Amino acid sequence: MLDIKKIVEDKQSVYKALLKRMNPEELDLDSIVQLYEDKKELIQKFEEKRANQNSFNDRMSQMEKGSEEFLKLVGELKTLASEVKELEEELRDVDSKLREKLEVLPNIPDEDVVAGGKENNTEVRSEGSKPIFDFKIKDHVQLGEDLKLFDFERATKMSGSNFSLYKGMGARLEWALINYFVDEHIKDGYEMILPPHIVGEQSGYTAGQLPKFKEDVYWLEDEEQFLIPTSETVLTNMFRDEILKEEELPKKYFSYTPCYRKEAGSYRANERGLIRVHQFNKVEMYQFTKPENSDKAFEELVSKAESLVKGLGLHYRITKLAAGDCSAGAARTYDIEVWLPAVAQYYEVSSISNVRDYQSRRGNMRYKTDDGTKFVHTLNASGLATSRLMVAILETYQQSDGSIVIPEVLRKYIGVDKIEG
Repeated sequence: MLDIKKIVEDKQSVYKALLKRMNPEELDLDSIVQLYEDKKELIQKFEEKRANQNSFNDRMSQMEKGSEEFLKLVGELKTLASEVKELEEELRDVDSKLREKLEVLPNIPDEDVVAGGKENNTEVRSEGSKPIFDFKIKDHVQLGEDLKLFDFERATKMSGSNFSLYKGMGARLEWALINYFVDEHIKDGYEMILPPHIVGEQSGYTAGQLPKFKEDVYWLEDEEQFLIPTSETVLTNMFRDEILKEEELPKKYFSYTPCYRKEAGSYRANERGLIRVHQFNKVEMYQFTKPENSDKAFEELVSKAESLVKGLGLHYRITKLAAGDCSAGAARTYDIEVWLPAVAQYYEVSSISNVRDYQSRRGNMRYKTDDGTKFVHTLNASGLATSRLMVAILETYQQSDGSIVIPEVLRKYIGVDKIEG
């Protein structure tokens, strides 16, 4: 959530910044400022009436009960109490309208983040070269079928389209990836979390996914709970409504969870198999930092996610997202995209975002300083999502005889150097 005082005090610069990611017709800061002013005026009236109401107690305590003057004050007090109640209801209504308008606004993008959508994303750097083959390559679906790594048909029978079932060496390779990530994050001093996979509405609100993206998640019937689309949703809420000590920061966590997403919309014809699914595994990194340290934390998360992909020997690029392609809560985002040889395209396997104080304001997450309390900054990063990595590994490391060479960093987890038919 944005700081209302920043909107009121610097409306034009906020408006200009939000135009990087919003259309003018959906951006109405004037009504927000007006509601804020209305709220201030109502608070003043309410407090004056309440003070007046409280003064009646002293005056009435000095009068004889049942006297004409006493009964007159009782009548005036009843009228005043009714006015106070009306003001309270009006204040509650204005506050609710103000919150509704504020909570759907996205974060203010950083100054160096350009306007527009995907078309304005820019490549920061790339690593390695696209693999070259001297034989006709197979896609991961065919490789998985030949080597008995997946069973998409049975996954569809059990759960519907765009679900996956890993088996045998496919399951072991997936588990090897997760173990590789876990070990690397522990080595770097991050604390491991195994969180719930089901959260309540308040958790979704704090993370910035609700109310705007309510239709993108899987809801439990007759419950105000949903399956997490990413463990960011859970990790964000660890310190909701808490005040941390300054010396406790930064706090660095990572978690492994499956992620559940509706992925509404049309699928490209080549997005078969594991490229776009409703359930996938992901290890997520998360940091709570002081504001002055969040830029450094962002660079650390980018470096960590990049080192994981580099360790797998895959060709990738890092892309800086334009404002309109960032998630609603992100002030800046870098994506790490691996090259998938069979479709000859880059696909995201990690998204690293600095959310600044957007989530902490929604979740009232602060830390104590000598000058009072401040909102923490929050950052998240995939470290990493496995399904597209599996595609990249199988297609990149396929051999002319149909076998798959295992990346060296994974061999101690899977126990073999190569997957053969």
